Amino acid sequence: MMNSIPTFIRTKYLILALTLLQSLSATSRFSILQHCGDDLSVSVADYGATGSGRRYDTDAIQSAIDDCASAAARLRRTCQVHFPSGNYLTATLYLKSGVVLDVSRNATILGGTRLQDYPEKQEKWYVVLAENASDVGITGGGEINGQGLEFVMRFDERKNVMVSWNRTGACSGDECRPRLVGFIGCKNVRIWNVSFNEPAYWCLHIVRCQNTLIHDTSIYGDFNTPNNDGIDIEDSNNTLITRCTINTGDDAICPKTYTSPLYNLTATNCWIRTKSSAIKLGSASWYAFRGLLFDNLTIFESHRGLALQIRDGGNVSDITFSNINISTRYYDELWWGRAEPIYITTCPRDSSSTAGSISNLRFINITATSENGVFLSGSEGGGLSNIKLHNVSLSYKRWTNYTGGLVDYRPGCQGLVNRSTAGLMMEHIDGLDLKDVNMRWAEEKNNKQWNNPLDFLPSTVNNVSLLNFYTGLWQK
Repeated sequence: MMNSIPTFIRTKYLILALTLLQSLSATSRFSILQHCGDDLSVSVADYGATGSGRRYDTDAIQSAIDDCASAAARLRRTCQVHFPSGNYLTATLYLKSGVVLDVSRNATILGGTRLQDYPEKQEKWYVVLAENASDVGITGGGEINGQGLEFVMRFDERKNVMVSWNRTGACSGDECRPRLVGFIGCKNVRIWNVSFNEPAYWCLHIVRCQNTLIHDTSIYGDFNTPNNDGIDIEDSNNTLITRCTINTGDDAICPKTYTSPLYNLTATNCWIRTKSSAIKLGSASWYAFRGLLFDNLTIFESHRGLALQIRDGGNVSDITFSNINISTRYYDELWWGRAEPIYITTCPRDSSSTAGSISNLRFINITATSENGVFLSGSEGGGLSNIKLHNVSLSYKRWTNYTGGLVDYRPGCQGLVNRSTAGLMMEHIDGLDLKDVNMRWAEEKNNKQWNNPLDFLPSTVNNVSLLNFYTGLWQK
């Protein structure tokens, strides 16, 4: 009977049957979608994720993300991918538009530690990666962990020696390790109520994004591990960071410009501890930084407090630092920094670079206790201008045994240079306004080594105004 049906009709029926099967398959997948108020959600457990921490759950999690993204696009609503309690070992996960990872308390996404866990191209080495996505985020009260200690070749209290996958030929240089979380070319990113821990390299990377909100987030990296930056904001605009705790070895909040200007960044109400710079603009600085605000921060026992490290010709303007409490101390010279509470430098990275200009910086209501002075350094090709320090209290004392008397221009420029230490060291500045500045030294045996309030050459520093400037011994 079937053989009597013409071939073209049999083909037509076969196509119809396949279409119905595909429709039923999609319907069965979407049947596990749940409605949470106005949002949709799926659980990775329903896709077969075990959360054992031993077996890779990548395929199950990615299927949940893909279905969630499809439902979000179809229904024009946000969809959450829920992680119940457990440890979810995974290779790179690709976050898509309309999807929010809901990592619940007692749930951890564990990044794989093998090269094959990551894409072929090094620039896509992340545990979680969103590219060209919109309305995406991470929340839930849980953790994303990069297992960074698994990448330590030799533990060293001075500075850990790390694995580098350049030995495999997968990349070049010494920093060939996966980052933790990346948003590249995204819009409307929200990250809140989540912990990012133990990255092998940079922790949270925001690249060419528009409208990013990061709040109530905790970041922890091993204190002896290099390059485990807290938040790197690259070529991105309209970014707000608030109520975050960052405790890590390398730079904590680090805006950079590689391909376009960076503007409208606000960081407020954060607690920071680092062996490098708490706030650092640069050193990647090919384009401008404008309209940045850093307010109501606590910086605790860091190697540097507020830093501008401009090396590639980009110009910096209209930056405000206000209501900030700082303590800075010496750490090993292997780490950039010499305990400066405020560090502003612009100079060429190398012979092929030019120095950018820095202007219109405001430091208002700053309190610092430090083992070294403030360092403000322009260069012949790129000066500092219109710098204001108003209502600034600087208390100087030594409490570590590291050697002082060095100025750190790294990266590039002059490197580490011997120089007598002072409360405020200046070079290549045109326009410095000091108002209500209080500078005090602890009464110690070695304070005579650096109790000079101001150190500068008149030939390179012009238009300095001092109003209510006080210096003296620290009255305990």
